[in-house]
Amino acid sequence: MIREFVVAFVGLAGGLAVGSGFVAFLTVLGVIPRLTQLTKTMKWIATYEWGVVLGAVVSSWMSLRDPLFSFPPILAGAIGLFSGVFVGMLAAALTEVLNVFPILAKRLGIDEQIVVLLMAMVFGKVAGSLFHWIYFVNR
Repeated sequence: MIREFVVAFVGLAGGLAVGSGFVAFLTVLGVIPRLTQLTKTMKWIATYEWGVVLGAVVSSWMSLRDPLFSFPPILAGAIGLFSGVFVGMLAAALTEVLNVFPILAKRLGIDEQIVVLLMAMVFGKVAGSLFHWIYFVNR
């Protein structure tokens, strides 16, 4: 009984620490205000914030379990697409905060062609992800 309580407490504490660190990271990057600014949905900012908080809590809870899901391929593809969009937006927010692209374009001498640099990175990420999933993921 005591062992289960300790495991639950450590799991909850670890999940809360990781989740709150993740939410703090998103807050420092300013992802949610920037997202509402770009999509012109300022009235939904509370919904975005609760979505991030609930996502962190649910992810922390699921990390304590070992769930196995059996989704139809179309639903699994949609979940993968949304996950990829989230990771891409997070990476884009981090690079925007750090001004990586303008500095990289200036150093490479392609200031006028920054869109080409961005598209090369996007297509490289897509190609690398597809290569990984096609050849290295066990079915």
